[in-house]
Amino acid sequence: MTQAGKTRRNTAQKDAVRRALASAEGFVSAQDLHRRLDGEGSRVALATVYRQLNALADEGEADIVSTGDEQLFRTCRQPDRHHHHLICENCGNAVEVTPDDEGWFARIAADHGYTVTRHSIEIYGRCPRCRTA
Repeated sequence: MTQAGKTRRNTAQKDAVRRALASAEGFVSAQDLHRRLDGEGSRVALATVYRQLNALADEGEADIVSTGDEQLFRTCRQPDRHHHHLICENCGNAVEVTPDDEGWFARIAADHGYTVTRHSIEIYGRCPRCRTA
C-alpha cells in the first residue's frame, strides 16, 4: 500500500519508465525519458511517461524538481527519508539535503493561520566543479 491507502500497481510501462529513469544520470525531463524509451524500442506514449513518472514520485520512488519551465525527475536515492535538493543550475548535478529544523514550516504557517500539508524546497547554485570552470 502507498499513501492514502492506494495500492501500487506495476505495469510493463511503469517498469520500463522505472528502468529508464534509473539509468539516467541526474534529473531528466519526461520528454527526454520518452525519447530514450523510444530509441530503445519501447513504445510508451508520452502521456504514459508523464503519468508513470508522477506515480513513481507519489510512491516515493522518484524525486521531482521544477525549473520553472518544466518538471525534472530522477530515481529517489533516499526514498525512506524526507529531503530537499541542492541543484547546480549549470550541470544539473543534485545533492540531497535535510535541514536541521523543518519545524519552521509549521511555525511560519501557524503565524499566518495555515496548516502545512506538504512542502518542497530546491536550492539552486553552482557546484564546485562548475564554479571553478
